[in-house]
Formats: sequence, structure tokens, C-alpha cells
Amino acid sequence: MDAAQSQPQAPGAVAAFARFVLCGGGVGIASSFAVAGLASWLPWALANALVTVVSTLLATELHARFTFGAGGRATWRQHTQSAGSAAAAYAVTCGAMFALQQWVASPGAVLEQAVYLSASALSGIARFVVLRVVVFARGRARAAADVVPATVVRAAAPATPAELCAAA
Repeated sequence: MDAAQSQPQAPGAVAAFARFVLCGGGVGIASSFAVAGLASWLPWALANALVTVVSTLLATELHARFTFGAGGRATWRQHTQSAGSAAAAYAVTCGAMFALQQWVASPGAVLEQAVYLSASALSGIARFVVLRVVVFARGRARAAADVVPATVVRAAAPATPAELCAAA
């Protein structure tokens, strides 16, 4: 198998966004239930912080493997960069929940979930852009750069007997 076939293909923007919604949205919905459950034992901000850390690690792995076509595990650099956008998402969800508490004296669980999920969705769109343009962009560019030289070298090199048999 040559280098061009072994490199993962980066999906287009629409496919990547669909995968992002499935992976990140699934983790986000599970996170909303986890935050609600933990908030009955811990202060809400602490529950949100714990769930944000765990869900960010999980989502970054899913995005590296499936969403952005990196084809493998996320690197520490990618996890670190992803954590920055997760910190912003944490601030947005905390701000939204704080605003809800200021505007509504005793919000019900359904309203709290609606506000939390809406804030998560808005910050999720921003996260998609950051992850696609910054965090996983270099991996795609590096993969493309690795493919081109290997392909050029392959085309210039004479075929081996095994390659001639395989092509027949």
C-alpha cells in the first residue's frame, strides 16, 4: 500500500460539521444529563467544570478520530488547544445559567436544560470553527504535505517485480 492510500482523507466542511454535531452533540447531550445529576450533589459550577473536563477529553478524541479525519488519537497539543475552546464554552454555559437564575426565581429542570443546551449549541458552533481552522488544520496540512512527496517519489521510482505482479 503506498503513502497516498494510507493517509486519512479530511472530510469537507459539511461532512465534518455533520460528524461534529453527531459526536460533539452526543457528548453534549450526555453532559447535560451528567451536569444535572452531579448538581444534586455538588454546586452547579463545580459539576459543570468536572463534566466539561471529561466531555472535552472525550469529544477531542472523537473529533480527532472521526470528525476531522486525523485518523488517530488526538495529540497533547490538540487536547491543550481544544481545552481553550472548552474553557470558553464553560464560561458561556455558566454565564447563561447565571443569567437564568437572575431572571427566573425558580426555573424548572426543563427550562434549565433548554438554556444549558442552547448555550452549549452556540458555543459548539464556535468550537467547530476553532477546531477545524486551528486545532486540526495543521494535521490536515501535514498529511497533505506527506502525501505529495511520497506520490512524487513513487511515480519517479521504477516499479519493483512485486508491484508489477500486483498491478497485473
